[in-house]
Amino acid sequence: MTVTSVHDPSHREALWELEDAFERGDLVSVFGRCTVSYEGRAASDLGAGDRLLVLKPDGAALVHTDEGRQPVNWQPPGSEHRAAVREGRLRVRSRRMNPDETLTVRFERVHQLSAMAVTGGRDLSLHGSEEDLRTRILERPELVEPGFEPREIERPSSAGPMDVFGVDAHGNPVVVELKRRRVGPDAVGQLARYVRALREELGIEEADRDSDEAPLVRGILVAPSITDRAAERLADRGFDHVALEPTPEE
Repeated sequence: MTVTSVHDPSHREALWELEDAFERGDLVSVFGRCTVSYEGRAASDLGAGDRLLVLKPDGAALVHTDEGRQPVNWQPPGSEHRAAVREGRLRVRSRRMNPDETLTVRFERVHQLSAMAVTGGRDLSLHGSEEDLRTRILERPELVEPGFEPREIERPSSAGPMDVFGVDAHGNPVVVELKRRRVGPDAVGQLARYVRALREELGIEEADRDSDEAPLVRGILVAPSITDRAAERLADRGFDHVALEPTPEE
């Protein structure tokens, strides 16, 4: 991989590097003291500060500060990058035409500029995903509980698709909600909505839960771990938690 990196370039030197990088189709990062403005469907201005500008060859532009993982300003792929020196300062613009939007970054000083030819494709192989967790359960249903039998995945309901629908050893309907990491009470609320939707579909009233004739619609949350509040809400609703990692431990 070819990398061009210059420290403390003059504005004119930075312009030359940017023009060459745009011509080659490189990924560019520019770190320096700058102001940022946006004009389009709305308008915004960001005062002077040290920030990182990332320009991708697909037209995406990202302005990052020292906080968070999201950019404070950005332009989507399909924009066009242009650079110029105006009034003694480096100006970088990223513009897209539909809708008409322009992101302008004006540098008082450029601390570092890097240009890189990034290759390797966009295919991403994820490990430890909810899909991995679902695969584990489909291959070994007893990990949920002895006698559990998966029947459907992504089963439609009025509350959305259920991760896994099945029946327990006694024939009771079971809704299984999968989470690949530690979760809180929101996950319990999501599971409750699926269980409620299934009860409505089956015509089971809340008062029928203790009836011997009506099937008990159960909810099971499968996640590596849960918070104390989540555990309390599971207990209140009569749901269960199964501690399971997306992939088996080596």
